[in-house]
Amino acid sequence: MSSGLRFGLPALVAGMMMLAATGLDALAGAPIDPVPNPRPRPGYAPVATAPNPARAETAAVVRKSGKSGNALANINAYFNGFKTMEGQFIQFGPHGEQSEGDFYIARPGKIRFKYNPPVPLDVIADGRNVAIRNTRTATQDYYPLSKTPLRYLLADNIDLTSGVVNEVRQEPDLIALIIVEDSRLVKGKLTLIFDRQTYELKQWIVTDAQGLNTSVAVYNTTTGARLDPGLFKINYYQ
Repeated sequence: MSSGLRFGLPALVAGMMMLAATGLDALAGAPIDPVPNPRPRPGYAPVATAPNPARAETAAVVRKSGKSGNALANINAYFNGFKTMEGQFIQFGPHGEQSEGDFYIARPGKIRFKYNPPVPLDVIADGRNVAIRNTRTATQDYYPLSKTPLRYLLADNIDLTSGVVNEVRQEPDLIALIIVEDSRLVKGKLTLIFDRQTYELKQWIVTDAQGLNTSVAVYNTTTGARLDPGLFKINYYQ
């Protein structure tokens, strides 16, 4: 395993896992800020849009109150209505980096991100660990799944009403859930963005301890299909 979990990993991996090693004191106590905007994306990746600054200022912000209960319950029902999902992703890093690929989810515990060339990365969670494989150098690092925010989306029974969500922001066309991670190994802020009508996950945005954002949008998604178990197999002897 790598000796330190950090945001030095490529953008999608760093984003989904929030592997920062520096402090979050300023972030945790910061005033409410607008949901970060994603960068423009190609026309072939139709996804829900995040709020623009003007709309974000007037977004309804709900903090651990009864008003957020229905939204969280509906998102729980959406996630727990399927065990598998597959689709495509496109991500933009904090410095304009862009990459894309295919993803596969099989709950509980399994996920696969396959980057398109020239990005030489393959990310696999097998239920116990997450492996970050560099296909160019034929090396890989391992991280315990239980120590990453992936655990929220890969649980057998997802329950976002159990106190993991720090804040709920609602707009006419989307709902944003804010999850702050502040542990010894994992520090950062994860924003999950859902369609307000269907409650489908459209995008996530990660803010690291330095305030840098990574935006990942998913599209062309399907649920309920039978997935090849080999997609989630980690070669520990590589």
